[in-house]
Amino acid sequence: QVQLVESGGGLVQPGGSLRLSCASSTSIRSIYRMGWYRQAPGKQREVVALITSAGSTNYADSVKGRFTISRDVAKNTVYLQMNSLKPEDTAVYYCNADNSWWGQGTQVTVSS
Repeated sequence: QVQLVESGGGLVQPGGSLRLSCASSTSIRSIYRMGWYRQAPGKQREVVALITSAGSTNYADSVKGRFTISRDVAKNTVYLQMNSLKPEDTAVYYCNADNSWWGQGTQVTVSS
């Protein structure tokens, strides 16, 4: 079983930046794919960014060029650097491991 704990959410103005962290209770070396998802009020959860154990990454079209997913194997942590944030990025952001385990989510609100 993998436990994931997200942190780093908050309130930010449009154009600002945030970095989300997802700490895993187990070594992420053994996890094939980790990802960030988000769910806005009244909408379905959607994938934001994915990273594999080989370091390959994929992004939703809506965040390409603005968000960067990365991982620190030594810290068993995956990050999501979010730049040039827009109001439509407002959502609860969730960390996922191998499509099986989810974190509790962290709220990101982009508003002036």
